[in-house]
Amino acid sequence: QVQLLESGGGLAQPGGSLRLSCAASGSRFRFYAMGWYRQAPGKQRELVASIASDASTNYADSVKGRFTMSRDNTKNTVYLQMNSLKPEDTAVYYCNAKFGMNDSWGQGTQVTISS
Repeated sequence: QVQLLESGGGLAQPGGSLRLSCAASGSRFRFYAMGWYRQAPGKQRELVASIASDASTNYADSVKGRFTMSRDNTKNTVYLQMNSLKPEDTAVYYCNAKFGMNDSWGQGTQVTISS
């Protein structure tokens, strides 16, 4: 099982920025497909962004142009740079790792966008 530890959440104002980090265990990190998901109160968990082992990325329409996901294989870490934040971005953000039969989740980090 891959261990994932998210950090970087918190409170930001509308229009502001936050950067989330997710550190993963394991020696095969570079092969992991990684994703950021979020879940707002009363809503289903949704995919925000994903990055493949070749560093290709995909984004939900709601965050395209505002969020950027990246990975640093030397640090076993993925990042989610979130700019132009909106109140509707408020949610718990979860990191996910997929490798073979392995599908692991972090504990989540709260992001709150409010003035």
